[in-house]
Amino acid sequence: MSSAVGTVLAAEQQLPEDIGKAGPLGLLLIVLLLIAVSLLVKSMAGHLKKLPRSFDPDDAVPEVPDTPAELVGPAPGTELLDSLRRQPLAIEPRRDDDRPGGPATQG
Repeated sequence: MSSAVGTVLAAEQQLPEDIGKAGPLGLLLIVLLLIAVSLLVKSMAGHLKKLPRSFDPDDAVPEVPDTPAELVGPAPGTELLDSLRRQPLAIEPRRDDDRPGGPATQG
């Protein structure tokens, strides 16, 4: 029975009044967070106004050539063929100096 009395006495003790209540520091923190969020929203709205309406290349204005000659350009792939023709051959033919009995072995 004595343990039951001790439990009842402990339950009757009340907590101080300021526990569980927000103080002025909490109010200040909430006000500062609201100010920061409003500044961020204003900044983001300004940045969004600078963006184009769409990033699709279809919306871009096509370039119109000035002369009919610019309409007919080089055939597709001609640049690649020209660069390949300028490259050295991967397998070169045998030189006369490398043949057996050629000038390099007769000396």
